[in-house]
Amino acid sequence: MPPTLRARRRALSALATLLVMSATGSASAQQVVQQSARADSARFRLLTLDPGHFHASLVQKFMYPDVDSVVHVYSAGGDDLEQHLARIKSFNTREEQPTHWVERIHTSPDFLERMLADRAGNVVVIAGNNARKTEYIVRSIDAGLNVLADKPMVRTPDDLVKLRQAFKTAAAKHVLLYDIMTERNEVTTALQRELSMDPALFGTLVKGTTQSPAITKVSVHNYSKIVAGSPLKRPQWFFDVRQQGEGIVDVTTHLVDLVQWEAFPGQTLTQSDVHMLNARRWPTPISLAQFTKVTGADSFPDFLKRDLRNGVLQVYSNGEMNYTLRGIHVRVSDSWQFEGPPGTGDTHFSIMRGTKANLVIRQGAEQKYKPVLYVERNPSVTPAAHEAALTAAVEHLQGRWPGVAVRREGDHFTVDVPAKYDVGHESHFAQVTSDFLRYLREGKLPEWEVPNMLVKYATIMQAYRMSR
Repeated sequence: MPPTLRARRRALSALATLLVMSATGSASAQQVVQQSARADSARFRLLTLDPGHFHASLVQKFMYPDVDSVVHVYSAGGDDLEQHLARIKSFNTREEQPTHWVERIHTSPDFLERMLADRAGNVVVIAGNNARKTEYIVRSIDAGLNVLADKPMVRTPDDLVKLRQAFKTAAAKHVLLYDIMTERNEVTTALQRELSMDPALFGTLVKGTTQSPAITKVSVHNYSKIVAGSPLKRPQWFFDVRQQGEGIVDVTTHLVDLVQWEAFPGQTLTQSDVHMLNARRWPTPISLAQFTKVTGADSFPDFLKRDLRNGVLQVYSNGEMNYTLRGIHVRVSDSWQFEGPPGTGDTHFSIMRGTKANLVIRQGAEQKYKPVLYVERNPSVTPAAHEAALTAAVEHLQGRWPGVAVRREGDHFTVDVPAKYDVGHESHFAQVTSDFLRYLREGKLPEWEVPNMLVKYATIMQAYRMSR
């Protein structure tokens, strides 16, 4: 589009926005003028495609320096869209660090085609019903748009074939495709990775066995929980694994990613590095009363009735896999419950077993449901040697994490992390988005990212097949 025409459209758009927002009281005239001026110089313009998961809004929990404040949203309309817009509004109107996003809404049955024809932005954010996610990714990449996608990028083995082609197309068109791996930014996980790279303290990963893996990662999630300060309302389709994806292909995406990221940092993996040993799936029972509490619906929809057993919904949201990665035994498990104890959220357990020490993250009642990292000495190492190595390792951490310390608790050490590093799961989305924007500025992802994303999803699809 010629610059003059683009400027005219910006001016008309700003005028329209000014009229609407002045009427609703949601922004001042000065803000709209400032937003229009920033839009002309913004390097990145976001497109939100079919938002149906709260993760879509969390990408916009904060502002970014070179991102246009105007975001074009394409959707068929309905409750998913309304929930998304309500969350954006809450970010815009909060007292601390309010955002100033301007949502331009485009609703129509052919919203995908309209987005591709309008080309109103250059970065597509995809987080919602997973039934069409791979299609959305492929079509967006084919159109020469960058894509930031929530997990999982694929639900079935057929989707994986399409994803492989999407990465090839992205390379040919010089655009980037990236999934939102928030858990890399959780501080205890980042410190676990860092300490595992210290041979004086950790040694090397043991090989492990199926019964006693070298790496174990277990997540427990809740259907009923608080997000952005309010009870989370789940869409009804979230309970349909044919749309959301089974548990073994959903949250396990994070866990398999962390195994690769921590065990082989900065290394490019191949599918031949993976050997799937066994995998299983099982359902979480959800009563109608529970379903009503989190969806607002007073009955199960027709598309879920095939999953009812004696009036109780059976959701195959749980999965476990045992495999080896370059000979290292790994166990990954994800399970869902309706809700946790009062004041708690999703929980995570992780252990990396080294020849000199184990690095363990626990998040139970003893930890007040906050993740805590422990360093446990291997009996083959003397207490003096272990403490000396740990002291040196913590000193090394000060360059990136000033204030991190350790304290002795019986026969192990607890890593104390200053509160400033515990930003919370919701803020991790902004951290991932900032990383993605940096990669866009640089014009490339790290060399290992794309191969390892494909290995990750291929690993999960192996488990999917085996579990069935």
